[in-house]
Amino acid sequence: MNDFKLSDDDRAFRDSVASCDFPIPDFDHAAHIRLAYVYLVEDQHTDSAIRSMKSALHALLIHAGIDPSVKYHETMTQAWIYAVHHFMHQTESADCAKDFIQQNTVLLDSNIMLSHYSAELLFSDQARRHFLAPDLESIPRDHEDV
Repeated sequence: MNDFKLSDDDRAFRDSVASCDFPIPDFDHAAHIRLAYVYLVEDQHTDSAIRSMKSALHALLIHAGIDPSVKYHETMTQAWIYAVHHFMHQTESADCAKDFIQQNTVLLDSNIMLSHYSAELLFSDQARRHFLAPDLESIPRDHEDV
C-alpha cells in the first residue's frame, strides 16, 4: 500500500475550506487538486472523496453568494478526483499535498481533461449537472482504495 500523509498545513487548508473561510478568488485549479488529495488520503475511497469535495465546494460557493448550479461542475469534480486517485497509485509516497503535487506536476495542467473529453461534452450543461464518462479516452479507475 502506498504511504500518503497530510501536513498540519493541509489540515488547516481543509478546515478553512470547510468553514468557508478560504477566499473564493484563491480557490484555483491547484487548490482543487490539493483538496482532492486531502480527501483521498482521509477518506480512502473515491466515492466518499467525491461526496466530501462536492459538499465543500457547494458550501463554499453558497457562502460566497454564488449559485452552485452556475459554478459547480459535477463531471470535472469527479474526473479530477479519479485523476488524483490514479496518480496516487503511481506514486510511492508523499508527506503532504505539496509533496504529492511536486511529484505529479502534470496534474497542474487544467487542460488535461481535454485529452479525455471533447470540449463539446466537457463544457456542456449536462456535464455540469451530472457526471459523464469520457468520450475520448477513459480515466484509469483500476483501484478503489488508496
